[in-house]
Amino acid sequence: MSTRNKAMYATLAFAASAALLAAQQNSPVVGARLGEEAETPQHRIALPNAAGPIAVPEGFDKLRLTSGYLLQMDIYNVPEMATELRVDEKGFVTVPLIGAVHVTGDTLPQAQKAIADELVAKEILKDPQVTLNVLQFAPTNISVLGEVQSPGRVQLLAPEPLGDVLALAGGETIAAGKDIEIQHTAADGKQTSQHVEYVRGGDTAVLRNTEIEPGDTVLVHRAGIVYVLGAVSRPGGYLMVNGGSLSVVQAVALAGGTTLQASAKWAVVVRRKGDSYIQFKVPLSKMETGGATPVQLEWNDALYVPVSTWKAVLVNGSNVISAATAAAIYRSQ
Repeated sequence: MSTRNKAMYATLAFAASAALLAAQQNSPVVGARLGEEAETPQHRIALPNAAGPIAVPEGFDKLRLTSGYLLQMDIYNVPEMATELRVDEKGFVTVPLIGAVHVTGDTLPQAQKAIADELVAKEILKDPQVTLNVLQFAPTNISVLGEVQSPGRVQLLAPEPLGDVLALAGGETIAAGKDIEIQHTAADGKQTSQHVEYVRGGDTAVLRNTEIEPGDTVLVHRAGIVYVLGAVSRPGGYLMVNGGSLSVVQAVALAGGTTLQASAKWAVVVRRKGDSYIQFKVPLSKMETGGATPVQLEWNDALYVPVSTWKAVLVNGSNVISAATAAAIYRSQ
């Protein structure tokens, strides 16, 4: 073969290789073999990638089916029954030959068994090996409200620990109390409410062991407020953060201590009970010197330090509460 002919054949071989490579890149079928994704008008399907593993969505092992999921059903050795199944608004998939099968709330293995059991019950197959793969997910929103940095709705594919859910909302604010409420609606429409006690910086075991289901509402309640009024340096309301406990002595300290005009021997606590108020005297000076056990305040209590002893006896509970509602709110350090 002449040198000219060899050059011509080399040029033709190169052109053919280039055309084949371009066809492979433009073909969704060949692209799938190369580990790419095949595009369809309805959805994108992640196909096997020979170059590396495919990322599995977080929480996939705990995933429970719900309305909107699109599933690919395959039955071993029965390729003619392979089909796509959409979970309808009532939680059913319609399987050829057997009809509707309820799968909402089931994991993938449970849904596979439910379909296999129906195939056996209808005497269609003797021992079917059903495989379901998720083609389209339908993540459910949860609401994280109250004292969190970024309250709002968060998408959740599967149950997640409470700590992870709070992290998705940016964590708790400094005004968060120790009460976290979880509102759950069951499949039958019944609503339940669970309260979890957690103090910022405390034991995180409760955050790891409490799971939030898709569709739940997480409400982080605000810390309670106590009011310190009367002869103190900085009267006002104080958040009961860091565990929600606050004694009379601690409350007076947060308010900057008593003034020179204060009668520190006794103080008065005004506490709401139902639709009325009760009031009782506490030995402030003895508690400050360790001569008496500090009295613990409750949420919305008003602690009044009088100017003189005789005025302490004449304290009017409603007047104290009226002053409390107009007081500034401070954050306890």
